[in-house]
Amino acid sequence: MDEKATKTEALVPADAVLTIGEVAKLYGLTLRALRFYEDRGLLQPIREGSTRLYDASARQRLALILKGKQLGFTLTEIRDLVQREGDSGQVPDLPLAEEQIIAQLDLLQRQRDDLERAIDELQARRNRLPSVSNSSASPA
Repeated sequence: MDEKATKTEALVPADAVLTIGEVAKLYGLTLRALRFYEDRGLLQPIREGSTRLYDASARQRLALILKGKQLGFTLTEIRDLVQREGDSGQVPDLPLAEEQIIAQLDLLQRQRDDLERAIDELQARRNRLPSVSNSSASPA
């Protein structure tokens, strides 16, 4: 679990069972996002009728999902990683192989390079625009 998720989870007693609304508020997510994760097979909250309840195991799984997203993995990749992790009873962590880490680092580096190029181009275009003070001073 990442530091933020650990701090978030520390606010809740280990034996607490939370509603979907409480979990959404605790993790800063929307109800729709939690339902989406459930629809995609990433989360399996306890169901009591139409009520979704999240025990400590479900919340740990959610923390892993959020960590995977933070690291830039797709939901399909996250589902595979989370299923591999299982319920070990220990503080969970994404089971990343060295080749997965290297591949993800390469992908994120390429994305960062693309973003830097886009930012540079947009800044150059903005610099070529007439300044606001010049355009307001010119006659209409």
